[in-house]
Amino acid sequence: MEIILAMGAILGALTVALGAFGAHALKGKFAEERYEQIFETGVRYQMYHSLAILIIGLVMHVVGELPILEVAAYLMLAGILLFSGSLYALSVTGIRKLGAITPIGGLCFIAGWICLAVGIL
Repeated sequence: MEIILAMGAILGALTVALGAFGAHALKGKFAEERYEQIFETGVRYQMYHSLAILIIGLVMHVVGELPILEVAAYLMLAGILLFSGSLYALSVTGIRKLGAITPIGGLCFIAGWICLAVGIL
């Protein structure tokens, strides 16, 4: 449970750093304006799911350390790495094929939310 909570907090801090990096260091350096929006989408989804990981840790504190909740947290982490990570890489490099990874991360997010619901029930 503590590892899940710490993971959510660290990912939240990393999200703020990435958002600041994107807003300041990368401002005007994107090949196209839409790549800036893609980067911001990655940051937004990373923050949502960092908070979700924190929620999972809190739920574990209330209902116990159920394996399904741990799976939910790690699916959220996988989603951040695949969804947001692919969007960061796509926006910085412009390599469109990286966008093929993004839906896999989205599926991890969906599966994580479903595991969280099952764990709560």
